[in-house]
Amino acid sequence: MYARQGIQAYAQVDLQSQLAGATPHQLITMLFDGAHNAILRAKIYFETGNLARRGEMISKAINIIDNGLRASLDHQKGKAIAQEMEMLYEYMSRTLLECNLHNNPEKLAHVDELLMNLATTWKEIDPQLKQAKND
Repeated sequence: MYARQGIQAYAQVDLQSQLAGATPHQLITMLFDGAHNAILRAKIYFETGNLARRGEMISKAINIIDNGLRASLDHQKGKAIAQEMEMLYEYMSRTLLECNLHNNPEKLAHVDELLMNLATTWKEIDPQLKQAKND
């Protein structure tokens, strides 16, 4: 019991350290990773029949998508791209909600694939990576 609490406390401190030193680009990458992790865990809970934890993980993924990724869109600079991303994030959130409501895990993989494709593209445009290539 104490070992588990210690591991959780260490993980929390590690996360806070990562957040404190992260660039805005890295923060978005962390959001993608968090949503991906939550969807993978929801899939496991679908398979094991743990309804409460499944709902918790799907809610976590939706929260990250809506209050992290969607909220970070810059409609002033992004214009049409930001609007399209908004619609895609809304689709992902709605699809995850429907998966949970209808007890249907099939579209979890679809949403996760969309997220991971965006995450890969996001990582490829990392300004620090571009700068390192130019140095």
